[in-house]
Amino acid sequence: MYEQIIAHLEGPVLTLALNRPDKLNAYTDQMGGELADAIERADADDAVRVIILTGEGRGFCAGADISSGAGSFDAADGGRINFGGAGEGSRGPRLIRALFNCRKATIAAFNGPAIGVGLTLALPADIKIAAADARFGFVFARRGLAPEAASAWFLPQLVGLSRALRWCLTGSIFDAHEALAAGLVSELTTAEELRGRARVIALEISRETAPVSIAVTRQLLWRHAAADLPFDLMAHELGLISAMGSSADVREGVSAFIERRSPAFPGRVSSDMPPDFPWWSDGP
Repeated sequence: MYEQIIAHLEGPVLTLALNRPDKLNAYTDQMGGELADAIERADADDAVRVIILTGEGRGFCAGADISSGAGSFDAADGGRINFGGAGEGSRGPRLIRALFNCRKATIAAFNGPAIGVGLTLALPADIKIAAADARFGFVFARRGLAPEAASAWFLPQLVGLSRALRWCLTGSIFDAHEALAAGLVSELTTAEELRGRARVIALEISRETAPVSIAVTRQLLWRHAAADLPFDLMAHELGLISAMGSSADVREGVSAFIERRSPAFPGRVSSDMPPDFPWWSDGP
């Protein structure tokens, strides 16, 4: 179905692997479109609980494919990096919006270099882990460009403004240990163990949490963590928690806790989202 990514569903976990290993998975518009399509399909599929994003071979993504030279970014010269297209009625790149608005938990597993767009495309992932020998870089200023894929919003959210400015203004390459210390990633492992570790995290989420709760929780955190005050968040919480509090998921979650067993949550994101979800109006 796809040419530049591999999509593999095993149980409740969908692994999407960038698949241009001979070019260190350099990013193309086709790759972005395929990723966006796979994520949108997974979002609508109740069988998928968690999405893992990683790379084939020895790299995650070396950045944009610039095989056409300096014109690679010149729209007037036929070059462009568009993150899978904007999407009908969309206010931003389709791939980034697909990841950000996804109702499933997402894990980025950096198995090697993640540079430029090869890093910014994964910033909307909820959990990020990396191989200890992975390297990272926001190199845009060194190419005469500026950060894209809304990374000027995502990156300070993750590591703070001071660290984001340092990385973006120098355009320097930094190692996985610096990424861990700054909070860009939450865990390091060996390259050989990386996918297995990502799957362990994914299975914990799929076995122990409610799908509807995950969908609501990740949007509450992403959309309100940077708010100046908590009052808009509290207003949204009231309707959400009221609806969820009377749901079959809560009854099952409490029963499972009392009975000391893993829960079997009946709620599905395709049919059982709270009436107030989505509460935002910035697009699909």
